[in-house]
Amino acid sequence: MFSFVLPSRNKRTYKRRQKMHFCYTIWFFILFPLSDAETQHACQKFCFCKDGTMFVNCSGVSTTSNLIFPPETEHLDLSNSNLHSVPTKGLVYLWKLQILLLSGNYIYRIEERAFISLERLQKLDICRNKISFLGNSFSVGLISLQELILAYNRLQELHYKSFQHFENLQNLNLKNNNISSIETGTFRSLTHLRKLCLQNNHLHTLHNGVFSMLKHLEVLNLEGNAIKTIASGAFTSLSSLTILNLVQNKIEHIRFQTLLSLQTPETHILLSNNPWFCDCDLQRVFAKLHSVRRLILDDYHNVTCMEPHILRSLPLASVDTHLCVAETVTVLVITFTVLVTVVAAIAMAEKNRKKRTGKHWSDDNEVTYDAHNWASNNYESSAL
Repeated sequence: MFSFVLPSRNKRTYKRRQKMHFCYTIWFFILFPLSDAETQHACQKFCFCKDGTMFVNCSGVSTTSNLIFPPETEHLDLSNSNLHSVPTKGLVYLWKLQILLLSGNYIYRIEERAFISLERLQKLDICRNKISFLGNSFSVGLISLQELILAYNRLQELHYKSFQHFENLQNLNLKNNNISSIETGTFRSLTHLRKLCLQNNHLHTLHNGVFSMLKHLEVLNLEGNAIKTIASGAFTSLSSLTILNLVQNKIEHIRFQTLLSLQTPETHILLSNNPWFCDCDLQRVFAKLHSVRRLILDDYHNVTCMEPHILRSLPLASVDTHLCVAETVTVLVITFTVLVTVVAAIAMAEKNRKKRTGKHWSDDNEVTYDAHNWASNNYESSAL
């Protein structure tokens, strides 16, 4: 009879796995009784689990919202899993979870306090779903979240209460939604946000205060919206902004003060593919912007005119020096015309006045001459 002795390293691994399996079995029976036939253990049937059960990959597998995941899970991938709702039951005990991927599903709503137990979560990806509304408790529990991806959904409005607990969020991706309204102060709790992606939405106006408290924001992408009006103080609080993308909107004119309010040492501004109305006022705005060293117009040579029609599709850079010349000539012509009209009016008024008195200007001269002769004759007589 002989005994087989495991190497010390394999023995430690074996014992660790035994302990892990024992703990997991106890956890499973305590939290999820055998009588609950609807619950299913993800790692046993559907998902690929590695490094113990810290990394659980269920991507591409048709699953249900009743899946149960090991409590030590740190990375959970449920992308493209045919989910119609967030599996809140399986997330309740995932205190260690740091990354949660839910992209490419059919999720249309998020239940109240769905992520309340995920206090260590750092990345949440819910892009490419059908979400049209974020509730007031959407951010509850996500105090450590640094990256939130909500792109390619159906969101229409953004409200402060949906984002109020994202104090540590650094990257917020909301591109390719249907967002047309952002409540003033919506992002005021996101004091550590560095990147905000809002491209390809339906925004029409940027009001004062819409980006308030975002003093650490470095990148603001607003490309592909329908923005026509920008309040003069819309960007005032963005003291760290390095990239402002306003490409492909409906901006016809912009105030100099609107961009001058950016106080970052170097801000790159993108303004092409807008329907610019090229007049002297616009030329003056861009001339002033060029004189401010901290504001860099990266795509200025791609800025083209939409109106007036005679300048359509022409680069602003090729006509900007002539816009105010034409206006100056017009002003001079108008001034000269007004001056000639005024002189003519004065001459006509004087002529009419003489007609009314029945005298010609030469008659006045004759009267003056006769009076002078009479005075001279009288003086000579008195002298004699």
